[in-house]
Amino acid sequence: MAGAAAADRAASASHAKSALDLARRLPDLAVSAREAAASVMHGVHGRRRSGVGEAFWQFRPFTMGESASRIDWRRSARDDRTYVREREWEAAQTVWVWVDRSPSMDFASDLARASKRDRATVLGLATADLLVRGGERVALMGLTRPIAARNVVDRFAEVLAGPDGARSAADELPPPEPLPARSRALVVSDLLSGADDVASRLALLGSAGALGHVVAICDPVEETFPFAGHVEFADTDGPARLRLGQAASLRGTYLAKLAAHRDRIAEACRRQGWTFAVHRTDRPATEALLRLATLLADGGPSASAP
Repeated sequence: MAGAAAADRAASASHAKSALDLARRLPDLAVSAREAAASVMHGVHGRRRSGVGEAFWQFRPFTMGESASRIDWRRSARDDRTYVREREWEAAQTVWVWVDRSPSMDFASDLARASKRDRATVLGLATADLLVRGGERVALMGLTRPIAARNVVDRFAEVLAGPDGARSAADELPPPEPLPARSRALVVSDLLSGADDVASRLALLGSAGALGHVVAICDPVEETFPFAGHVEFADTDGPARLRLGQAASLRGTYLAKLAAHRDRIAEACRRQGWTFAVHRTDRPATEALLRLATLLADGGPSASAP
């Protein structure tokens, strides 16, 4: 009992340290996200539409950071709130972003350009920036409501660094709530939870009709298992250790299990019309970002590796 309690305390301390480390890095990650978004802007097309059949208006509260030109002053004059008028189709163009910040995402080998967590954060923030520039609204699952503010990167970074972000930093899966119908999702994670757990959570997210895109972030050594000889592996979530005398002898088994794990998740995505892709942290973030921008602009399902 005492050993379990000590392990829990150690895990909690590790989670808190990881959240604090991320909070300290977020300003630099926000800069990287804006730079990545700017470099692929030419591949993004806003989803502005017009037509008689789409002239159905509705109103929502004005959000700080939005352009004042979006305010409907006539509607706002009816009460004490400021409202923005938008077409019904615009209300549906919301993308819900979830970035895995659990302890396993801290990993970065010598072959990687960044840790999995830093890369996932940059991709999430940069995608949000591109979407807002394209005229869409974005939200962080479980943390914010949809916004279309031009300073979305800074605002989301502040949320991730704040108390709400810290409380959810250890979560290995997105919040267990269905997303609104006709909205879209972006899930960026190493997907190291059980394949059935991942598939079940994705099915719940899309149960009301939302479509989505899942990006599996992996370090190159996780992808290739280049280990040989005596190797000790450490659990990122606890004190467990695994010592191998001939690590290379397990490479084939490991790679087969990894492929089977991903295949199950990819199949779950296909069944609900979502896309699945793998992105390695030894590749530029812009490779994955450009592919995501294309998928989100097109809105159609596909399976590929950014």
